[in-house]
Formats: sequence, C-alpha cells, structure tokens
Amino acid sequence: MSRRKKFHNVIIFYFIGLIRGKSAEIHYGTGSVSGFLSQDNVQVGDLIVKDQVFIEVTSEPGVTFLAAKFDGIFGLGFQEISVADVVPVWYNMLKQGLVQEPVFSFWLNRNSGDEEGGEIVFGGVDRNHYKDEHTYVPVKQKGYWQFDMGEVLIDGRTTGFCPRGCSAIADSGTSLLAGPSGIITQINHAIGADGVISQECKAVVGQYGELIIEMLLSEVHPQKICSEISLCSFDGTRDVSVGIESVVNDDKSSLGQSDALCSACKMAVLWMQNELSQKQTVESLLNYTNQLCDRLPSPMGESAVDCSTLSSLPIVSFTIGGKTFPLTPRQYILKVGEGAAAQCISGFTALDVPPPRGPLWILGDVFMGAYHTVFDYDKLRVGFAKAA
Repeated sequence: MSRRKKFHNVIIFYFIGLIRGKSAEIHYGTGSVSGFLSQDNVQVGDLIVKDQVFIEVTSEPGVTFLAAKFDGIFGLGFQEISVADVVPVWYNMLKQGLVQEPVFSFWLNRNSGDEEGGEIVFGGVDRNHYKDEHTYVPVKQKGYWQFDMGEVLIDGRTTGFCPRGCSAIADSGTSLLAGPSGIITQINHAIGADGVISQECKAVVGQYGELIIEMLLSEVHPQKICSEISLCSFDGTRDVSVGIESVVNDDKSSLGQSDALCSACKMAVLWMQNELSQKQTVESLLNYTNQLCDRLPSPMGESAVDCSTLSSLPIVSFTIGGKTFPLTPRQYILKVGEGAAAQCISGFTALDVPPPRGPLWILGDVFMGAYHTVFDYDKLRVGFAKAA
C-alpha cells in the first residue's frame, strides 16, 4: 500500500485544534521560521497522521517565504536534525502503519504549462515517472539525506574539484543546485552566466597571480599557498581565514575583508591548479582567472544567461554511484517569462559549507527535476533514475 500526494506549487497539509506549547525556531539558508510546538492530527492526501507534533509558525522573516507564499514546510529529513527532537511526520506514518514500504519518492514536473506540478509517493514509487533502473548510493550521514558524490564535469571535462569525491544531499526544499563558490563560478563561466564582479578576487589575481602560478609549478602544496603569501592562516591541514587571528587580537574591523581575500585566494589557486594541467601560458591563465572573477555569483546567488545561447551551452554532469548524470542547458537553466521579456537564470548557485561537513553540494529541484528520486529509509540509501 502506498499513498500519493499530487501537488501544483506547494504541498498542502492541515492542522486543526492547536495545542500551545514550547517555543521553537528553525534557521534556513534563505530565512527562518519561529513559533511554538503544537500537536494535532495531520492530513496528507488521504492519510491521517495522529497526534503529530509540529511548529505553529508565528513568524517567517525572509524574502523567500514572502515570494513563495508557502503554506508550510514539510520536513522529510532524519530525526537527528529535528528541532526539539520532534518525531517527523514520515516516522509517524511508518509507526502508525499508514504505509507498507518505508520508501518515499519524488517526481518534479518541469513543464510549467502542465496543471500537475509533480508527485510525492509515500510508501513506494510510481513507475510511470522514471526510465530504466535507479542508481542507489548509501546515506553517509543521517540528518539530511547525505551521500558521497563523485566528480563534476563540464562537457565531459573534469573540473578537478572532487578528485576524491564530495559530499552531497538530495533536497526538494532547495530550488537550485548549490555548490562551493569556486566550482560554481567555473560552471557559470562555462555557461556564460553574468554575476557581480568581485574586487577582492581581481585584487588577489592582480597582485599574487604570477606568484601563485610559480608556487604551483614548484609543487608547493595547494592548500598551503594562501597562507604562504599571508592571505590565510594555516591550521595544520589547510588554509583558513586570517580573520580568525583578527578576532583573537580584537581587530574585528578587518575580519570581513580578511575572509574575502582568503576565500578569493583559495578559489584562484583551485582554478589555476586545474588549468595548469592544460599547459596554459601564464598570460592566458591570468586572463582566464580574471574572467572567472567576473563570473562570481551575485550576493543573492543568481546569475543570468542570454536566452539565445541555450542551444550552444555545455552539458554539466555529476557522477553518483559510478554513473554519470548529465544536465542539459534546458534542465539547468530556469526560463522566466516569454518572448523578448524572457529571462534565463542559471540553476547553479554558490553555497560554501566549511570542513568538516563541507564542501557540500545540494542537489535541489534543478537536479531532482531531471532525475526521479527515491528516499529509501529502510536500506538508508538514495536512488536516482531519469525522470519520465
């Protein structure tokens, strides 16, 4: 037995007869919600989940919540990250025997002209919405649905960012596909996405670019270069912001600038290291790096693309479970409007999660729209198959 919930823009669920209780809040990347814990029966489609504890939201600051006009947030992560250790709705569905199979799956319809926006199946999968078999990878860490991801490729060429793999999470609550600034900038450069010029990035390249190249050629460890030129500090394993030292010395005025210069340096080293393998000249390498500086995402993470170039843009691929998952331009570009007024937005946005949890990729709706996604709670794995 499985239960399907079809939706247009949001999942709608209902709470009746509120019970006031403990205050609670959740912080997201684009805003936060706060309120207090309540308990009641919850209706999802034709399922009734009894005695579910949830947050009755009284405040939701952030432009995202205002623009999207959410009815609520339906968390499907693990209880390990649940606020106040509240038992999630999915757990109670299983405990109350509302579904037979401990699996839920997503199909996101990317055709904006269709009435049906997508489908969530609680307790199974809908075979009408995917092709071939799913490729499964084990959950690496419970909390989010986190797993190991392989390389990132642009038109089949490695970006050099994940030679030993990266961590990723599948998340329907993230509209775009998010990743570390350095590689997102490379991708946006490759697809011609225009971002905001980073003065710090260009300053680093202009003042230290040739020195960084010399140090790479002399085989100085890439993770030590930025500390060697005093733009970062070295913590024994990698470069970290010298802003940490500024806080210790109570010189907080330089913290923001130090963070920016350290981040810009680390990105420049990454870009140059990857391009050196292509036997570029110093001049062409510096020009290329400056071009990447020009492509750094805007503060809100959005970058625009010329809609007339879509047919010539590269394929961007991700390797998961030993298989390559390509995204075509029409899958990773979001087109808003029609005709001359149409705007094309890059589906790639920057998100820097520091070690040890990062670097971390979030394969949001841009990826899940192209690939039907299965969350297998019983076997602790995530599966992807081409969406139909």
